[in-house]
Amino acid sequence: MPKSSKILLLVVSVVLVLTVFVGARATGVNAASEPQEGAYRQINVYSEVLHHIQSDYVVEPDINAVTNGALRGLLESLDADSSYMSPDDYKVYKAAKAGKAQVGINVSKRFGYATVVSVVPNSPAAKQNLSDGDIIEAIGSLDTRDLSLATIQMLLEGQPGTELTISVVRPRKATPDKVTMTRTIVALPPVADSMYENASILYLKPGVLDHDHVTQVEVKLKSMSKFGNKKVLLDLRDVAAGDMGEATRLANFFLKSGTIATLEGQKVEKVVYTADAAKAIAPTAPMVVLVNRGTAGPGELVAGALLDDKRADLVGEKTFGEGAQQKTFELPDGAALILSVAKYESPSGKKLQDDGVTPGTLVAGPIPDIDDNDDDDDAPVQPPTTPGAPTTPTVKPTVVPAVKTSIQVDDQLTKALDMLKTKAA
Repeated sequence: MPKSSKILLLVVSVVLVLTVFVGARATGVNAASEPQEGAYRQINVYSEVLHHIQSDYVVEPDINAVTNGALRGLLESLDADSSYMSPDDYKVYKAAKAGKAQVGINVSKRFGYATVVSVVPNSPAAKQNLSDGDIIEAIGSLDTRDLSLATIQMLLEGQPGTELTISVVRPRKATPDKVTMTRTIVALPPVADSMYENASILYLKPGVLDHDHVTQVEVKLKSMSKFGNKKVLLDLRDVAAGDMGEATRLANFFLKSGTIATLEGQKVEKVVYTADAAKAIAPTAPMVVLVNRGTAGPGELVAGALLDDKRADLVGEKTFGEGAQQKTFELPDGAALILSVAKYESPSGKKLQDDGVTPGTLVAGPIPDIDDNDDDDDAPVQPPTTPGAPTTPTVKPTVVPAVKTSIQVDDQLTKALDMLKTKAA
């Protein structure tokens, strides 16, 4: 077995022992002595594992690296937003300044790697055709498997004009692409709006759910009657950034009553967010909501509320699955835990982080075009020969580049409009 595989196996073993240990502690509230004895036994097992690694492994290992890897794996086994940061990593993290330039990627972790949740339109990432679901295998020379989510988010940022190189695994491609982008101050686009069906349908796409964009939606909803709008199509596809408080405000525009969401944790008292009739703007307008794999966090909160309260039909794909509140715990050695302490739930009780939101009408999104740039496309053509026949000189053909069309059918939007057309205003 290769050395790297052995180390990985040992780290996984340590993670499993730690998981059992933490589980023993967490369940030890009832009976006093027996769970405590179990916890102590697991501590002894963990100590024995470390002893064997240190004394019997083929070479003398870096115990700090082994332990850091085990702790990082332990936290990530809880959820994608929980992270362990070593003392060195946390020192750099605290020193990092807010407001730095970026490339327009919202990321989380899936399958151990950094994963693109959504991409900001017209950003450097969008211009490189990155899309939700792409796996970021490495940032520079650093493998994202070995980085906490907090560190990954920090590395994606930097000073304006600096370059960022990532290795991206895209759908339908076996090998990663090296993508280099220049960090910039990414401008978030304003709320996009359009009218369909002789202006009877108002289409709104906020992009991000911060105070400014939610206020823009509010203004447009209040002006609906001026333009003859009677129905609403809310596009929450790739809406992953923003504020949960603003998400509840947006949902309230369409609800006169009922639960919007709840937030609860082991030590976080349950908070129920309910609709206020005085803040509703279009509580009766026929409505359809678009979601996809890039809908996360604030976007999922709105979609889950409108679905569970039977206020709107949802069309598209199952959402990403985000929605937790984090707290940072500083450790005595200078390390830190970023731990999810509470999770948001939809009105039906589904945790957004665990379950996401599944639309009632499933429609697959478009698969991004991949330009493989395969060298084989320009390879010489060798005509078939028959035995004994003279060989024909190899001829290199004239390659005519394919003309790519910018027209792309949006099946999700088409389905949503068709559904709205059948709804009585």
